[in-house]
Amino acid sequence: MISSPSLRQWRYLVSLAENRHFGKAAEACFVTQSTLSAGIQELETQLDAALVDRTKRKVVLTPLGEELAGRARELLGQAEDMVLLARAAAVPLSGPLRLGVIPTISPFLLPRVLPSLRKRFPDLRLFLREDLTARLIEQLQNGKLDLLLIALPYEGGALDTMTLFDDDFLLACRNDHPLAKRNAVKLDDLADAQLLLLEDGHCLRDHALAACRLPPSSRRDGFAATSLHTLVQMVDSGLGVTLLPQLALDAGILRGTDVAARPLQGDDVARHIGLAWRRGTQRAKEFTLFGEALVAALRQSEGRQPDASSPAKKA
Repeated sequence: MISSPSLRQWRYLVSLAENRHFGKAAEACFVTQSTLSAGIQELETQLDAALVDRTKRKVVLTPLGEELAGRARELLGQAEDMVLLARAAAVPLSGPLRLGVIPTISPFLLPRVLPSLRKRFPDLRLFLREDLTARLIEQLQNGKLDLLLIALPYEGGALDTMTLFDDDFLLACRNDHPLAKRNAVKLDDLADAQLLLLEDGHCLRDHALAACRLPPSSRRDGFAATSLHTLVQMVDSGLGVTLLPQLALDAGILRGTDVAARPLQGDDVARHIGLAWRRGTQRAKEFTLFGEALVAALRQSEGRQPDASSPAKKA
């Protein structure tokens, strides 16, 4: 029978791969540097292979070390999943849940649903991380996050997704803009408008362009914003028009401005809000329950009762 390294040894290797420094890797594992160094040496002895090239200035993993660190990261994630799965069997959605959320969703949705979620799942310890979609997916795949709340569609590799609801886009323009006089705006009406968008990297930018039937490379005089609030201020200053999601409008993002919102005419002029998790995780049922509870909490905040025709669905 092959003598397998311990999870502790694999954790040391993963930490070293992430920190590239024995001291920092040891701190991340809450052990001394000598303990971590001895653990790595034991691992190399057991495997009869060199995993780390040690120099005075930096730590470099060998090609084999890099390969094994990646697989060890998956192994540690699966081991943690099994522990949490056992806990969830007794009490669903209890214990820690590391949720990544994009900034065009987090401030507009979470304040509306978190009170209900806390009440329904009092033992849930929800840790939130706000970042751009690409970085959140990387952290999810690396095991640093358990679940993502993002806008779909998004090419994220080996992920399972669950669509929760559609978030319609509306045109935002100053009250004195010609388009503000219309009850609804056609997409063709935006052809000559100065369309303001978020910076590259924000998935809402791509979704807004797709809603307007414009290519992802479209730019309008280089104007771009880092947040939806900045976009609103640019529109309020008369620099152009923009597309805002209904979530942000419901949260009062236009309050105190001279900006009006008008519906857009067209098919699928919306982004789709959903959850994403690592394919194959043993916590899929738990994440599905979380998604259903989130939709129910949102409907409750709108004064509507959840029903069997809830838009939440697994993709």
